[in-house]
Amino acid sequence: MKRREFLKASVAGAAGTAVAAPALAQSMPTIKWRMTSSFPKSLDTLFGAGLMMAKQVAEMTDNKFQIEVFAAGELVPGLQAFDTAANGTVEMSHSVAYYYVGKDPTFALFSCVPFGLNARMQNSWWYQGGGDQLGNEFFKKYGVIAHPCGNTGTQMGGWFRKEIKTLADLRGLKMRIGGIAGQVMAKLGVVPQQLAGSDIYPSLEKGTIDAAEWVGPYDDEKLGFQKVAPFYYYPGFWEGGPMIHVFTNLEKWNSLPKTYQAILANASANANTYMAARYDQQNPEALKRLVANGTLLRPFSVEIMEAAHKATKELWDEISAKNATFKKTFDAMHAYRGNEYLWWQVAEFTFDNFQIRSRRG
Repeated sequence: MKRREFLKASVAGAAGTAVAAPALAQSMPTIKWRMTSSFPKSLDTLFGAGLMMAKQVAEMTDNKFQIEVFAAGELVPGLQAFDTAANGTVEMSHSVAYYYVGKDPTFALFSCVPFGLNARMQNSWWYQGGGDQLGNEFFKKYGVIAHPCGNTGTQMGGWFRKEIKTLADLRGLKMRIGGIAGQVMAKLGVVPQQLAGSDIYPSLEKGTIDAAEWVGPYDDEKLGFQKVAPFYYYPGFWEGGPMIHVFTNLEKWNSLPKTYQAILANASANANTYMAARYDQQNPEALKRLVANGTLLRPFSVEIMEAAHKATKELWDEISAKNATFKKTFDAMHAYRGNEYLWWQVAEFTFDNFQIRSRRG
């Protein structure tokens, strides 16, 4: 072969190699799914984690696997999100398991329960302590598989129209709080109210309810609760670390290539980290603004905390006596929490406590 012909052939061969698509990309099917969220677009961190997950799935598959995300109310109301994935109306939902305790109180344990796990412990239990096996064994009965996709961290105790100093101040108080947390508060004399997020502000403003819990400073400030209820209590002992999941219809999940399954699981885990980090960044500044503008920040008294803790233990005994699945799951979670706090009291708590005291000094 002459030198000039050899060079032409070499360049042509190299160019052909450069433009050829990788074998993996060639084998990737084009898939378009829908995911309905339990959250409105205005709650940009809660809703945003679902958007982030979908965006990463698309990017990691060269846009071959696309997930269109719908806000609460666009396809179905927010509290029906889980059911739409379970029955296959849509392929996925982004929601909180404790919304569905009416089906079975065991749902709450995989998100959060009063005096349960904080956010890091919830992640640790799910990823390392067997929580995922227990969770997906349970969720399989409803036709879905779950992957963590967010955590708000410990939430606030809510907004109150009047100051709450003692247990007596809670009796007869109408509070927007639902699920298992509402059952605990009912034992303290509170009258729980189930209200959608959009109904909380007008109900507080009109005095239809006396108090309401939501999330934390960043989201609460957006909804304007500080304008109609001056007292802001902490901590939200019923939500120490609420885990949010994407629930995928099990048949649809099983139909995915293994590569897509891995991509979806990893994108969800990334969004899980994102949400917690984002709230940790947003909440301090929002809290400073709220207090600067007149919000009266108050801790729940030791009397209230201890009474709530006692009521919670009573409720666990009552549910466990009737629900073997709840008991099995709760016992596993409770044992894990005990081990975790053995470690936290040695290192995490002492470090944080010193840092907080030093900052005040």
